[in-house]
Amino acid sequence: MHANLHQLNQHFGIEDILHFSAGEGGLWRAAVTTEKCTAELYRHGAHLTRWRPAGHDEVLWLSSMARFEYGKAIRGGVPICFPWFAGNQPASDPDGPAHGYARTTTWEYIEARQDDGDVTLGMRTAIEPFTLRYEVVFSDTLTMRLEVTNTGNAPATYESALHTYFVVSQIRQVQVHGLENAHYLDTVGGGARPMQQDDQPIRFDGETDRTYTSDAGVKIADPGLQRTITIDKTGSGSTVVWNPWDGKAKAMGDFADEEWPGMLCVESANAKPNLVTLDPGQSHTMQAVIRVDAE
Repeated sequence: MHANLHQLNQHFGIEDILHFSAGEGGLWRAAVTTEKCTAELYRHGAHLTRWRPAGHDEVLWLSSMARFEYGKAIRGGVPICFPWFAGNQPASDPDGPAHGYARTTTWEYIEARQDDGDVTLGMRTAIEPFTLRYEVVFSDTLTMRLEVTNTGNAPATYESALHTYFVVSQIRQVQVHGLENAHYLDTVGGGARPMQQDDQPIRFDGETDRTYTSDAGVKIADPGLQRTITIDKTGSGSTVVWNPWDGKAKAMGDFADEEWPGMLCVESANAKPNLVTLDPGQSHTMQAVIRVDAE
């Protein structure tokens, strides 16, 4: 791992485009500034905290009370959930953290390049028996690519999610298109009730925590911000849709009480019934591409 920020900038920095520095809480981050976008990617958790394409408002939501501390997950942006989702800890690790270890692990920057105005950053870490490579392409679109390889000697199973928090104008006004008629597990109130979406887009009038079985792309229609966010994905059999609403927001120490109407999680995932099993030496890649269009 690179010894200091100076060496990191010497090795990977791009003048006026890509710079590494100490960010919130002293945690190292990469800051990207191009004609196409501005963005920030932290080494802690390989956590993307900002992406704003030129000509648009902020896309990724970040809590005003987010904690930037070693051992803590950052509330907002794009946490990486791995090797399990939510509280699905395996019997071999029953006391492991919610959403696994990836989002609180220190990753290593391994690649940086510029091509036609796009900036690509590569990172990696190891969580036994897997190695993870994460590649993010910063442009007028945002591409996130998570490759998982089983480096062990036996088949191994995992769950994963790009737990993306989006800025919305008002949760009651937005709609999510693309999951019509899909089956899902509803975990509000505990348990996991099998349900099926009707033939209408998702609307929000209360706490929502659903894991859909779907490999389809989705759109967030937001008339208040006069934009549509499109999430196209590959290698993902699940889409998670989440908003805590008022009660759960107040119960979270890193989530301000009145912030919940302005955010929505739509997550590209392989979770619950759609987990992934890899044989030794086998790899799997999940990719999400995000685009913003003005209405």
